Amino acid sequence: MRNQFAQRRLSVLRNGVLAGLALIAGIVTGLDARDAVAQSLPTMGPSAVTTGAARPIVAWAEFCERYPGECAVDRTEAASVTLTPALWQTINTINRRINRAVEAVTDQEHWRAADRWDLAEDGRGDCEDFQLLKRRLLVQAGLPRRALRMTVVIDEKGEGHAVLTIVTNRGDLVLDNKTSAVLPWMQTGYTFVKRESQDAVGWVALGRDASPVTAANR
Repeated sequence: MRNQFAQRRLSVLRNGVLAGLALIAGIVTGLDARDAVAQSLPTMGPSAVTTGAARPIVAWAEFCERYPGECAVDRTEAASVTLTPALWQTINTINRRINRAVEAVTDQEHWRAADRWDLAEDGRGDCEDFQLLKRRLLVQAGLPRRALRMTVVIDEKGEGHAVLTIVTNRGDLVLDNKTSAVLPWMQTGYTFVKRESQDAVGWVALGRDASPVTAANR
């Protein structure tokens, strides 16, 4: 009887030790995961330099008439965001989710128009529509709209293309429907032309004189 009691005590003790080890392992795994996310934060880099006022994209102006709240500038908002592992994960998750969910089509196929900016709420759109939808979701997740600037670039084909710039304490980061990697602006391979102003409803130049009339490729 005494031996059975001792065996039961040993069994309970052993199970408790195993449970404790499992808990510690879970905590360590969670810390390792958070460390991995933190280590994946982009390195510090320069921000793009604005060089003066720029002419807005016509289709952007038309979009702002339909959705004035999407273009409003609140100067009481932060003009930059401080990246944390949690925020970095949110940005990447939204970028990947929209890139997967939206079907890439030209404005001609979608709207029978040369260039139209919209929110891809019907699950179809071209480059700017992807980015406008991402911005709406990022704002809903708590990011300041003022730090999220629609941007026009010249892409690898020499064509106008729209991306979303996030102004951060680590430099300007770019969300793009052509890749699910969120990249520092200087690593995209694009020529940056202009983006929405952070101080008023309008656009600012990013150092290039020639400006595409539209940003209408996929």
